[in-house]
Amino acid sequence: RAFAVLFLFGAIAGNLRAIALSTLVTILIAEGRRDRANGMVGTANGVGFLVASIFSGLAIGFLGMAWVLAIGIAVAVLAIAHLLTLAIPETRIVHADASAHQIDIRGTVAAIGQVSGLFGLIFFSMFNNFLGGVFMSLMDPYGLELVSVQVWGALWGFLSLGFIVGGLLVARRGLGSSPLRTLFRTNLVLWTICIFFAIQPSIVLLTVGMFIWLCLMPVVEASEQTILQKVIVPERQGRVFGFAQSVEQAASPITSFMIGPIAQFIFIPFMTDGAGADLIGGWFGTGTGRGIALLFIVAGLIGLVVTLLAMQSRSYRALSQLYETRAAEGELAEATA
Repeated sequence: RAFAVLFLFGAIAGNLRAIALSTLVTILIAEGRRDRANGMVGTANGVGFLVASIFSGLAIGFLGMAWVLAIGIAVAVLAIAHLLTLAIPETRIVHADASAHQIDIRGTVAAIGQVSGLFGLIFFSMFNNFLGGVFMSLMDPYGLELVSVQVWGALWGFLSLGFIVGGLLVARRGLGSSPLRTLFRTNLVLWTICIFFAIQPSIVLLTVGMFIWLCLMPVVEASEQTILQKVIVPERQGRVFGFAQSVEQAASPITSFMIGPIAQFIFIPFMTDGAGADLIGGWFGTGTGRGIALLFIVAGLIGLVVTLLAMQSRSYRALSQLYETRAAEGELAEATA
């Protein structure tokens, strides 16, 4: 029970860290290089995922849980010590309003509402996470239909390199003149991959598709962070990042809860001995794995259509125009400084 409570607080601290990190990028990094800094954040997260995927199991197997806990505590202490060496260029704490010590959801919603199209971006990301819950819940059962547990675990250790590659790509090349356009074009590629990586029961096809998918995820995350850092005043950024993160992350667990019964009672029977097996089973395949694969394809098609519709929306045009205006104002301020 004590460990469960500690893990809960650890999850809360992890979310706070993500919010603080995005806000600190605004404070510590010059405006023109924030997109590249956000890419490096993705690379750092990828390195952490890689280390956790590979070395945590080895450490538990060879050293035992007590040593793993000791190493984790030591690394956390080193990270805190390093934070103490960073200079935060704030001469005073700036509060956006008098209710600085309260949970000001109303003020945060009002701040988001003042930015044309920002609610649309947040809810678009929430919908993407809603669909992403399909893959979060069913990827392991699908992969284990193709390979053994040992191969699947080793494969994810390799796939985690995708986070690192994607983050380094953003850090090297940036996000272009319009991160919003980059965000939506990347989503088009992501959902197209989701349509085709399970079109046949092939571990090679799955590996290639997932690696590209993971390479592009840091691009999506860095794009959204860069947009928020540009259009939200620094005093409100922490609260806006927190609100956006809460709304977006709430979607995946809902899908995870719903998608199991949908797969079990609709898609898997449909592709095992139902009409789907008779209709497309000859080339698509039949059985449990093919039912899950069909669900992946449907989710990918929905995501692709929604992204195309969102790119034609008023919110997209308004936010894109606002970002370009703020970028021009920032360049003018730097030129006259």
